[in-house]
Amino acid sequence: MPTFSAYDGTTLAHHAYGEGPPVICLPGGPMRASAYLGDLGGLADAARRRLVPLDLRGTGESATPDDPATYRCDRLVADVEALRAHLGVDRVDLLAHCAGANLAVLYAARHPERVGGLALITPSVAAVGIGVTAEDRLETARLREGEPWYPAAFAALEEIVAGRGKDTRWEAVAPFLHGRWDDAARALDAADAGQRNAEAAAVYGADGAYEPEATRAALRRLASRVLVLAGEVDLNSPPGAMAEYAGLFPYAQLVVQSGAGHHPWLDDPERFAAVTAAFLAP
Repeated sequence: MPTFSAYDGTTLAHHAYGEGPPVICLPGGPMRASAYLGDLGGLADAARRRLVPLDLRGTGESATPDDPATYRCDRLVADVEALRAHLGVDRVDLLAHCAGANLAVLYAARHPERVGGLALITPSVAAVGIGVTAEDRLETARLREGEPWYPAAFAALEEIVAGRGKDTRWEAVAPFLHGRWDDAARALDAADAGQRNAEAAAVYGADGAYEPEATRAALRRLASRVLVLAGEVDLNSPPGAMAEYAGLFPYAQLVVQSGAGHHPWLDDPERFAAVTAAFLAP
């Protein structure tokens, strides 16, 4: 397992899939081990790139830091920079999923000269201050009407958006995050508890982690190419919010993957790999 040392001496691990120029891959969760990304539906071969998923500190094969405050998203930027230096490249492409996109855009804001391209896959919008309303989520959810699990899941979602969510209700809405609620989707969800560092997740977006106005201003000056890939039926990152996100960048492309949820490489690997590989083509 390749490892490197962070600024504070914490030993961090990364993985590798494929051959070619590296692409640093930042997992979501937040603070979920990168194992759930796998090879992103065969993206490494399709793009002829070396995917380098990072296990963020305290997750996966990476060590637990002495100071839990270093789990905060803005402080993890230094770990990404340490990985870039470890890989020996002046500029690097970043691919980030969900909450990992918050880290990716903070890195791009702080180190714009180090970013080749930025692929944001069903990204979280917390770092840039975009709002996703309850009606946005309900409207997206209504696209699934007719699915056998829909009535119970939609009733649970209505309770959640009304502020009455409980653990069991969150479990009930899980099908809305997937284009297909099949065995592969269930397995990915079931693995989450064992792959996520709950303590670290609580710190990731803590007070001070994000300064949306400053970040948006920095992203408006970013000269790098950006891909924002949305899932058509993704309840977490609805296409409308993703269009607003793409509008923050001077050189962004928005792609809405038909029929996909929050994990588009799982819902349609070939489509996901084709779109993302075209963006990452060396």
